Amino acid sequence: MSETHDTPGDEEMMTLDGNAAAGLLGRLFAFEVTVARIVCNGCQSDNPLAALRLYGQSMGSILRCPRCNAVLIRVVAREPEYWLDMRGVESLRVSL
Repeated sequence: MSETHDTPGDEEMMTLDGNAAAGLLGRLFAFEVTVARIVCNGCQSDNPLAALRLYGQSMGSILRCPRCNAVLIRVVAREPEYWLDMRGVESLRVSL
């Protein structure tokens, strides 16, 4: 990775807020979610989202690892908002 310095003559680096990432993230999150690969923070198992175990649903949903039963994803849908907690996921891999 190269280091950049702000010196006269260098191409100006633009700093933007998170809205500028909307197009990129919109494309990333527009996929068939059940085939996304999830790596568990607890046991490092790698599974498609479809293999996770879903619990709850009235107040919120909890997706657990099928191997170690760790909580991977929490979702609360309360119109017009959604809350997503993925702290149990080490990584999410998507093939576009």
